[in-house]
Amino acid sequence: MLDDYRISELFALEETIAAEYLQDFVWPWEALAGIKDWILKKGPTLDPAVYEQKGENIWIARSAKIHPAACISGPCIVDEEAELRPGAFVRGSVVIGKNATLGNSCECKNSILFNRAEVPHFNYVGDSILGFRAHMGAGAITSNIKSDRKNLVLHEGADTVETGLRKMGAMLGDRAEVGCNTVLNPGTVVGRGTRIYPTSCVRGFVPAGHIFKTPDNIVPIRED
Repeated sequence: MLDDYRISELFALEETIAAEYLQDFVWPWEALAGIKDWILKKGPTLDPAVYEQKGENIWIARSAKIHPAACISGPCIVDEEAELRPGAFVRGSVVIGKNATLGNSCECKNSILFNRAEVPHFNYVGDSILGFRAHMGAGAITSNIKSDRKNLVLHEGADTVETGLRKMGAMLGDRAEVGCNTVLNPGTVVGRGTRIYPTSCVRGFVPAGHIFKTPDNIVPIRED
């Protein structure tokens, strides 16, 4: 059911500084268009004892670990104890949560990374939301635009959603695990705790608590 992919079903909002923003929406993709404006509004209100403004519209927690070879363009908020490793590239309109990781040669734009989200090696994350402790294996990417450049229409069973978006990457629920070298096609939504096999090509909705082996082989996680 489409209801399983509401923000309330995918994410623990207490695990992001953007909770007050996300709680105004039902579906996670609705939040993508306003990330930039929210950061511009939120940034100046942050406690200067905890966050330091670095450059234009960039707020970085004083406890964050930013490698000198990382590149950050605003607007952006980097929360406490987050880590940006060598070659990390923030293209703007990005919220990086507490203890989250953006690793070597990773690019991120117009996205929200919840606390402890991990994007550690050679990843692209665009127009996406990654939940608490969501993890992308090395080389996994979010593809965020269709080859025909048309707006995304999402389908789940008998439900159809006109997103009105030309760009939408992936919505990863809390603790979702994405295997190495996986491609998450535009408009992919992955439920809480679901695991995606390495080198997968994923499209559409994947329910919570499942293992994605192939599009025709998605099975519940067995708790032995």
